[in-house]
Amino acid sequence: MAREPQWIDVGSSDELSKHELQRVNAKTTPVALSCKDGKFGAISHGCNHVGGPLGEGKLDGEYVVCPWHHYKFHRATGEGEPGYEDDKVPSFPVKVEKGRVLVDIANPTKRNKPKHDPHPLTRDVIRAPGPLRLAGISTTVMDEAYPRFSGSDHLLNVALEAGKKAGAETKMVRLNQLKFRHCEGYFSKSLRACTWPCSITQMDPGDQMDQIYELMVFWADAIIVATPIRWGSASSLYFKMVERLNCMQVDVATKEKQLIINKVAGFIIVGGQDNVQGVAGSMFSFFGELGYHFPKFPYIGHSRGWSHEDMENNVRIVRESKALARGAGALAERCLEMARKLIDAPVQPVIERGGLKGRPVMADTLDKD
Repeated sequence: MAREPQWIDVGSSDELSKHELQRVNAKTTPVALSCKDGKFGAISHGCNHVGGPLGEGKLDGEYVVCPWHHYKFHRATGEGEPGYEDDKVPSFPVKVEKGRVLVDIANPTKRNKPKHDPHPLTRDVIRAPGPLRLAGISTTVMDEAYPRFSGSDHLLNVALEAGKKAGAETKMVRLNQLKFRHCEGYFSKSLRACTWPCSITQMDPGDQMDQIYELMVFWADAIIVATPIRWGSASSLYFKMVERLNCMQVDVATKEKQLIINKVAGFIIVGGQDNVQGVAGSMFSFFGELGYHFPKFPYIGHSRGWSHEDMENNVRIVRESKALARGAGALAERCLEMARKLIDAPVQPVIERGGLKGRPVMADTLDKD
């Protein structure tokens, strides 16, 4: 049943018509006001997904595109794009009188959020029973059709073999075999725009980053990440993965929701150029912020330095080095030993990170319909 209209003057039609889409406030109600071909439309400012600011988006034909995750809603009816019409944000009656734009905030249509099955990665983090599990993540880039020897891959395989001998289940994941998108900077738009699991993973079923999330959060008790050195840094694939892991760290920073609990990380760093310690420091910083523990002597590295770029000899040395092989095996054993101690500990306290906890998050995009 319609209520008595409550027409709110939101501004001059001449001024408001200069912008295709903008946020206006009708008293305390934020509205995404659009104007196309001289006709105004008014819908809720808050997107159905995670409350993105629709009035700060753009128009695609007759549809408002949310600036956070690109959901679309008809600018006048609030209905989702074709195929998703049941996904509706409230729309408001709007009219122009005497050069003023009026919005009736008393008679919005109803918001409708269709129920969806939760993403598999949203389940509770519970360690499945069984032996210790060690995962290797290779970040080297090479042509699979014409593979070459990779020192970091070689030592990672040695480490996983040592893990098997120690009684652990092992898995190797090569990032260059996964098809996953680059981070698209949702965190830079808003804290709430960066979600767990990553919004890309939720929206794109072909994005294979879900395999890394599954491995790190649910399967592995310990991981070893192996990287070559590229111009003094880890590989480009390493950074592509790390940027997509940001959604895990955001949950820690803003909600104290720890996805990585009592897990261990170690690193293998191999390069024809120097800066092993610099690469290790960057990796410690990031994986420590995710919540990983590190064993004593948490990484092994090899480099002959800037003046030794004869790669054939670098490859030969890594391939033939018994010391590096022993080091890789011992790293795996240390990671598993620490993981076992954490799992067997009678009390597993959750340690608060501190920082942003309790800090209010702006939520004025969400109306109270």
